[in-house]
Amino acid sequence: MNPGGENGSVTIVAAAVMALLVVLCMGVADVGRALAAREQARTAADSAALAAVAELAFPDGGDPAALAQEYAARNGAELSSCVCSLGTTEATVIVTVPIPGFLLLPGASSVSVQARAVIG
Repeated sequence: MNPGGENGSVTIVAAAVMALLVVLCMGVADVGRALAAREQARTAADSAALAAVAELAFPDGGDPAALAQEYAARNGAELSSCVCSLGTTEATVIVTVPIPGFLLLPGASSVSVQARAVIG
């Protein structure tokens, strides 16, 4: 027996430290998911803008916005906006990518990214 009456105090401290480490790891995983979704959105926005401006530069009768939508979808994103009218020399798109559920914060989330491509 311990004369100070502190039997088991190390176990409580160890459990608290382990719980803190689990929460920290979950937070790091959430940040990683958000950063991965942002990079996926950037890739999708860039490809959608380039596809739209390529259609503006070398028209083959297709709709630049429809082409941007197709390229965004191929990259796992949804086209939110496309300013790419025929006769212009630039395309600006906004795409949205959902972030898979966070471990610490409940609920769905998403990230939106804008990209612009110019002819010339």
